[in-house]
Amino acid sequence: MSETNLELLAETQGRWQADIIKGYLALHGVDSHLVQEAIGQLIPTNLDVFGRVEIFVAKEDLETARTLMETYFDNTEAE
Repeated sequence: MSETNLELLAETQGRWQADIIKGYLALHGVDSHLVQEAIGQLIPTNLDVFGRVEIFVAKEDLETARTLMETYFDNTEAE
């Protein structure tokens, strides 16, 4: 998959949440890629830009991924 084929799905503060979303998407057959500042990968933080993680998916999976994200957040807010 080339980088030009990727679209930004979401941003999170903290790698832990991005990893959970990545796993949730994978469980439903959607491949995703996480992008984070290098210092944020070395020193676990969720502060400022160092903690921001961008979640990218293939363009053809974007609508499916958005639907899955809505379902994910609806279910986590209900708990």
